[in-house]
Amino acid sequence: MSETISGGHLVAKALKAEGVEVIYTLCGGHIIDIYDGCVDEGIEVIDVRHEQVAAHAADGYARITGKPGCAVVTAGPGTTDAVTGVANAFRAESPMLLIGGQGALSQHKMGSLQDLPHVDMMTPITKFAATVPTTERVADLVSMAFRECYHGAPGPSFLEIPRDVLDAKVPLDKARIPANYRASTRQAGDPESIERLADLLAHAEKPAILLGSQVQTCRATDDAIDFVRTLNVPAYMNGSARGTLPPGDPMHFQLSRRYAFTEADLIIIVGTPFDFRMGYGKRLSPTAKVVQIDLDYRTVGKNRDIDLGIVGDPGLILSATAQAASGRVENGAARRKEWIEELRAVETQAYEKRLPRQLSDAQPIDPYRLVHEINEFLTEDTIYIGDGGDIVTFSGQVVQPKSPGHWMDPGPLGTLGVGMAFAMAAKKARPDKEVLCLFGDGAFSLTGWDFETMVRFDLPFIGVIGNNSSMNQIRYGQAAKYGEDRARVGNTLGDVRYGEFAKLLGGHGEEVRDPAEIRPALERARESGKPSLINVWVDPDVYAPGTMNQTMYK
Repeated sequence: MSETISGGHLVAKALKAEGVEVIYTLCGGHIIDIYDGCVDEGIEVIDVRHEQVAAHAADGYARITGKPGCAVVTAGPGTTDAVTGVANAFRAESPMLLIGGQGALSQHKMGSLQDLPHVDMMTPITKFAATVPTTERVADLVSMAFRECYHGAPGPSFLEIPRDVLDAKVPLDKARIPANYRASTRQAGDPESIERLADLLAHAEKPAILLGSQVQTCRATDDAIDFVRTLNVPAYMNGSARGTLPPGDPMHFQLSRRYAFTEADLIIIVGTPFDFRMGYGKRLSPTAKVVQIDLDYRTVGKNRDIDLGIVGDPGLILSATAQAASGRVENGAARRKEWIEELRAVETQAYEKRLPRQLSDAQPIDPYRLVHEINEFLTEDTIYIGDGGDIVTFSGQVVQPKSPGHWMDPGPLGTLGVGMAFAMAAKKARPDKEVLCLFGDGAFSLTGWDFETMVRFDLPFIGVIGNNSSMNQIRYGQAAKYGEDRARVGNTLGDVRYGEFAKLLGGHGEEVRDPAEIRPALERARESGKPSLINVWVDPDVYAPGTMNQTMYK
């Protein structure tokens, strides 16, 4: 008799072929054969307390490793619980596969347990969504889903596998198990457009470049650094690209971006859409030449006219442009000294203006003091994660990761609750790294029970909660729109001692009300070797400038 194999074991074989080392999951009767297959294939199973966390962890795993992440959830509410994590990965261009259970095909349309039209729900927020129709095609569809994750800009895929398809066994020689199906997705960009960009740089007096998340997605750090240093182009970084240049690098700028984008004569936008974060392109000088480089053709020139668009891998394009420009007698780099000095002066002035608040001894604690202490605490091996509204907006102005790939935030969907999952994925994928996550108290309360998962799997990290007992970003908008007497409708939280919560679940926890105690508490958390929470009570009546300038309130 020929050897047989079940659908769940075919899933595991396909995951193994893709290089998946861990799945994030919450158990359900529809999916347990996948677990059995993962045990045989040596794939670790990390079970969490909420499916949203499983999906966020798969997203985070992809960001940290550069390999696709995978979450496995049961049918019905298991899959709908994971929708937010998939949607977040979709907007953040993160490659992951969500596998959802489904009722048996033999019970199709009969009202089986947890039956829902998962594919219909997932189609708008994935690059690929399908049902596996037969056991023979399980691995084939898994490989197809992973392949689609990398079509253009990366993103998530979804597969539902009916219970009888997953549990059935078929002859191994009848099952299609793809082994070599992935091609290079690196596109070098149009050579003529690269020459045009080199010409624009040669004539630019005041260029600036924004390095977006696709620089990290494509692992293009070295190419970006070489480009800005060779051509003397001041660089600003957002999203996952933060840390591309280390703090103190002559081309590293952060606080002068608005000034630069107003005064520049050439602005290069790399891997960042003209969405709300960019004022839909309106924050760029109307007289500047604007160049957009992106993996996705659909993003280029969307919401704002551009002078040049180049579709392809940012690293290959920046490298080719640096080569093309360097081969010219005059590439413009030498005459940009005054422009660099001008921006550095603006940068220094902004820093010095804010420094007194970063060093403030006020109680309740000024949020600027908290994020200042965190920034001073970071090492070159600390992965920083931001999960919150107002408090994380403060951190975006102050916290500077010391190395590439050491910054994580939700991305443009603005999802609260990613922090615990991202910390889980980061520490699992890179146990050699320190992981520090700054939470708002509202954000932490969404998925905080998975602190217990961190304890259970021995994944130490440093959690810091900026606690103002409020959803303060929303509270500000309500006060501005309706007045102070209606400012606290639906956004005020209890005064929760999260440090005690951490200890209850087996971790290290502390409460901090004195700013002088922030750094010692961080040190003790580091030394504890446990999952930790430092609950820092910050001033609820202080708002980040970014909160006060949000476009949703205007």
